[in-house]
Amino acid sequence: MLRVVTAFAALLVLTACGAEPKWASEEAVSAARYVDPAPSSVTLYTVINKRSGEGAHAGLLISGSERIMFDPAGSWNHPKVPERNDVHFGMTPRMVNFYIDYHARETFDVVEQTVLVPPEVTELVMQRAMAYGAAPKATCTISISRVLQGVPGFESLPMTWFPKKMMRGFAALPGVRTRTITDTDADKNHGVLLVQATDGRVSP
Repeated sequence: MLRVVTAFAALLVLTACGAEPKWASEEAVSAARYVDPAPSSVTLYTVINKRSGEGAHAGLLISGSERIMFDPAGSWNHPKVPERNDVHFGMTPRMVNFYIDYHARETFDVVEQTVLVPPEVTELVMQRAMAYGAAPKATCTISISRVLQGVPGFESLPMTWFPKKMMRGFAALPGVRTRTITDTDADKNHGVLLVQATDGRVSP
């Protein structure tokens, strides 16, 4: 009986955390639209706690007919980047840097893993991300797992709640390009410092 009550209480807590739905206007989304001239790609961002070595957050940058950021259960936002639930539109290079800089600081590193994929794959991932809805707190990685589940080229990825496990799955994808972004400034004053990964792979 105690187990049932505990499980029910946990469910209530999760529900109480809730999602935070947002829905930018069509005008704002259209005005912000950005198309990256580079080949279509999917990029996983993993935020790593430097002290514990554990994953703290994950986001997915999708670049095809336009470039968007799927940031489930994330707290990042920018006044010039319209958001629909957890999808951010208008991810120009400057906005991507803002996203990275928001997460990278003296206590957190950011691992960036990019995979080139056919345009039809990015469109599928983009459609799934847009249809996913606002994710409850602490569900960033499982939300990304569900969006990528069964997508051609990503079949080997785990279904997981843990950012580092997803990061290791991405590291095993063919042709992945990896870099680690670190920032030695204080948490309240962090800039962008890029450190290229030496071997293109992420250590376990």
